[in-house]
Amino acid sequence: MAERKLLVLFGSQTGTAQDTAERIGREAKRRHFHCRVEALDSYPVAQLIHEPLVVFVCATTGQGDPPDNMKNFWRFIFRKNLPPTSLCQMDCAVLGLGDSSYPKQQPELCCASPLTQLQPPGSLLQGVSVGPEQTKLGVPWACAWLRWGRYPGALHPLRTVPALRAGSLPPRFTLHFLDERSRDRAGKQQGQEAAGQAPSQLHPFAAQLVSNLRVTAESHFQDVRLIEFDVTGSGIEFSAGDVVMIQPQNAPEDVQQFCQLLRLEPDRCFVLQPSEPGTPLPAHLPQPCTIQHLVACYLDISCVPRRSFFELLSWFSPDELEREKLQEFSSAQGQEELCSCCHRPPLCCSQVLCDFPHTTCAVPLDYLLPLIPRIQPRAFSIASSMLALPNRIQILLAVVQYRTRLCKPRRGLCSTWLASLSPRQGDVRVPLWVKKGGMKFPAEPDTPVIMIGPGTGVAPFRAAVQERVALGRKGSCLFFGCRQKAKDFYCAAEWQALVSSGHLTLFTAFSRDQEEKIYVQHRIRENKGLVWDLLSRGNAHVYLAGNAKQMPAAVAEALRAVCQEEGGLSAPEAEAYLTALERAQRFQMETWS
Repeated sequence: MAERKLLVLFGSQTGTAQDTAERIGREAKRRHFHCRVEALDSYPVAQLIHEPLVVFVCATTGQGDPPDNMKNFWRFIFRKNLPPTSLCQMDCAVLGLGDSSYPKQQPELCCASPLTQLQPPGSLLQGVSVGPEQTKLGVPWACAWLRWGRYPGALHPLRTVPALRAGSLPPRFTLHFLDERSRDRAGKQQGQEAAGQAPSQLHPFAAQLVSNLRVTAESHFQDVRLIEFDVTGSGIEFSAGDVVMIQPQNAPEDVQQFCQLLRLEPDRCFVLQPSEPGTPLPAHLPQPCTIQHLVACYLDISCVPRRSFFELLSWFSPDELEREKLQEFSSAQGQEELCSCCHRPPLCCSQVLCDFPHTTCAVPLDYLLPLIPRIQPRAFSIASSMLALPNRIQILLAVVQYRTRLCKPRRGLCSTWLASLSPRQGDVRVPLWVKKGGMKFPAEPDTPVIMIGPGTGVAPFRAAVQERVALGRKGSCLFFGCRQKAKDFYCAAEWQALVSSGHLTLFTAFSRDQEEKIYVQHRIRENKGLVWDLLSRGNAHVYLAGNAKQMPAAVAEALRAVCQEEGGLSAPEAEAYLTALERAQRFQMETWS
């Protein structure tokens, strides 16, 4: 009987698409498929012509951009010189996970369209599906979406044996613990291999923390920091609009609690061994590795668990009551209760493990990697220019912390960790690297820019203004908004100095300094004459950065009103005008939720 092979390839930025791909992979193995799950850019794309059956699970990031681990594949399938029958031997299914709050996120269409052009008609076995926005618990219908019975019997003959029990599936990796001599020898070899690498996600640069200053009043509810790093000797270069990626770590007290819960010995050292030949090792986990490093720097023990977390836990539970509850949480019917338990208020993995003590004690170490996702790097708009501050990177960081009905406040992993660091602690190092951002500022020296950045959305515009001042360019117009002038007007003295020197036109909206709330969209309408003149006569570029909730739509509506009231355009013409600005890269947005 021919072996049934399945390849699952994912493109994931925050881990949701990867989690979905791994769930599909586990279900495939239960059904006796020989299945591999890999990131799209980890797979040698030229080998696709030899794959009989492939499932693509892809998401997008930012304003519809491909994830970092999918970019090379993205460029490959859009090559014009690929023959139209390149993938004629391959059957495939495409699952796209999107977020409707981002209008340009259409991963399933972007991936499926070029794939279908490289295949004969009818080869796309499963219809393209669009994921619900911001699915917090994972994608509950992913495995049901992939209807296994559809696949051609000639290519993939169905076996008559029943599907395997989920708990009998072996882990992808086993932890092989080392003695002291093996640990020291392997550690020296690892240090030699890592030397001299360019800063990247696989080899981040350990930047020295120079300063960590609070830029909001102590009485203000929101703690916002201006943090500076020294990147001397890294070879890192960037321009305004670029992004610094930071790899955070878990808090020491959380690491200690997690190790105690699972009875782990932090100092023990191990190497991973694949259960199946050819399975690639996790790229971001050093070999060898200590339990301390695994928990502190790799496992996201503070994340809100997805459905797959409860599904895996149910495999190992020796307690009948706990097992029944875990199975309910991992079922399609139990999603509403799971959402109530894990998101109202949100609970992290460690807190959930405390609620299932008998199960937690029974979790095998080999299943830690599929159970707890990897800590994802966090992206921050760079808030400084290399021309103004050589060998330095600054960011504006809002510390995430809020109270729930639980005793312990909920804290953001990366922001809390960064806020806890201080140069007074000694030589503090933060792993980071830089990647190109979504906003490109005009190269022409006379082109004016209109920048709209409420809150920490002003960060990339601080870099842009510094860069333009260093190059001797004027025509910078900034709309900044915050709550109160005296409490959260970041870098106020710096902005005022630029206004005084003629390098900046500044409009501020302090929403809580008067009875009626005033936001940046109101200031745009109030200065509609200037805005329209810059757009129509000055060929200005417009940039918007900040929270993705109501602000972008409100600003877009204000700009349409400017076009109608000052430009004399009708409502459809104003809409078309803004669309034309976007297509010409004269209206760019970078928003986040």
